[in-house]
Amino acid sequence: MHASAHSEPDTGAPDAALSPRKRESYLRIRHEAVWMGFVLSCLAMLPAIVAWTPQMTDYPSHLAGYKVMLDHGHDPFLTRYFLFKWEWTGNLGAELLMVPLTPIFGLEEAGRLIVAMIPFLTGMAIMAVEWSLRKRVGVGALLAFAMIWSPSLLMGFLNYSLSLAFALLAFAAWVRLENWRWRWAVMIPAGFVVWICHVSGWGVMGVLVFGYEWSKRASWRDWRPFVKPWPLIFPLIPMLLGMGANGKVSYGRYGVFEYKWTILYKAMRSYDQVFDVTSLCVVLAVVLAALVLRKFDGRVGWAAIILFLLTLLVPRQIFGGDYADYRLSTAALLVACLAIDWAVPRWGLALAGLLFTARIAVTTTVWYQDAQTARQLIGALDYVPEGARVATAVAIPRAQWLFGPFEHFGSFAVVRRSAMENSNFALPDVHMLSMRETRYRFNDPTQRILYSPQQRIDLRKFKPARHADYLWYIGTRRPVAIPDGARIVYATPNSFLARLPDAVDLANPADGS
Repeated sequence: MHASAHSEPDTGAPDAALSPRKRESYLRIRHEAVWMGFVLSCLAMLPAIVAWTPQMTDYPSHLAGYKVMLDHGHDPFLTRYFLFKWEWTGNLGAELLMVPLTPIFGLEEAGRLIVAMIPFLTGMAIMAVEWSLRKRVGVGALLAFAMIWSPSLLMGFLNYSLSLAFALLAFAAWVRLENWRWRWAVMIPAGFVVWICHVSGWGVMGVLVFGYEWSKRASWRDWRPFVKPWPLIFPLIPMLLGMGANGKVSYGRYGVFEYKWTILYKAMRSYDQVFDVTSLCVVLAVVLAALVLRKFDGRVGWAAIILFLLTLLVPRQIFGGDYADYRLSTAALLVACLAIDWAVPRWGLALAGLLFTARIAVTTTVWYQDAQTARQLIGALDYVPEGARVATAVAIPRAQWLFGPFEHFGSFAVVRRSAMENSNFALPDVHMLSMRETRYRFNDPTQRILYSPQQRIDLRKFKPARHADYLWYIGTRRPVAIPDGARIVYATPNSFLARLPDAVDLANPADGS
């Protein structure tokens, strides 16, 4: 890797010895690359624009949590069913944005706006890092765009995805302000902003800054890279004080080595296995070529290596959150692309942008199609009264590559009917949202019915239905039986809503208490 402690930063300016014609061509290509990056950043918003609601796995449950958070006890049904405890912790990015945006746009449109903003902001942050390092937008940055719609974003990890965008912007500021004596005054609040969005993004930011400083070390014994990032450590104070911290740490119940291999080759997982694995191979091939040809910039290259090692070492569950290591696998790939410092002609830039364009076209198409299905599904709520108790059952194949958008779709019963529903993130001491009723479990993952190819789905055994007024089934496999006495009141090709025999009439909020 190049860019040692004695190397001068790349200003991006063309060599003065170049002929005027070549100099003009260089500047024109640099200008075109900047515009290409901006256009790709705008294209990154397309899925959220074409779908009436974001087709992310976890998104509906996040939206339900935002509704309870912003209700402040005004809705009698929400107050009866849910508790919400604010905690200042490193996982509040979208929640804080919802506070000012919801009164202006409404709950669902505010959430959709945040989803659209995150990939655009990430694209602009990628360009900011590239420009801060080299004063141009090159092939590496355009290739990094392919990692914007990461598995984390597609699953609906909004706070982490937002924190990653801010982490890249903060790192770009660190580089740009290198020779300014008051840089620390900017970076201390920047560290808190990234941390409060999500603690994992704060960790990525720390790795980026350390890797940058490590690349400039005078020798292997140089200790300065370890203390240079000191303005970023202050979020450790609330963490050590236990503010919103959950001490649960786990590598999972199954084979750790097999799982780690899985998250590596699924680093670009989206909706088509062949396309996604091929995309990963293309990116890795370019990164490897850059390493072999010594076109790999150590100022971010060291961070990519550290993030890859952390992917292997970090537990799956930290602070109550899942897939802590999976988030890092795609981040490592993104940073590795940013380390590519390779001057290529226009066609090279076009090919790098083409990979992202092809991937965003697939995601946009899938989101549009799934959104049409979602319009049919949500029609069931026309038959659900305000404040009803809804048991959602979602049939999920045990082995599938694509991200299922309907795994938490039942949470729309909370969003639109103030219902008690069982797919929400509402675990005490893990989430700020929790259920008032603790005699039985009525939250995620009780809605999931994992099935094998030959398995029969018998809803008479579905436990949440014993505590509900309605059963909302979503899945392409039809169940062989439904609870005794249940009556189907609404159906689509891949769902139905059934009124259960012991349903309570909730025309009056006082009923059913």
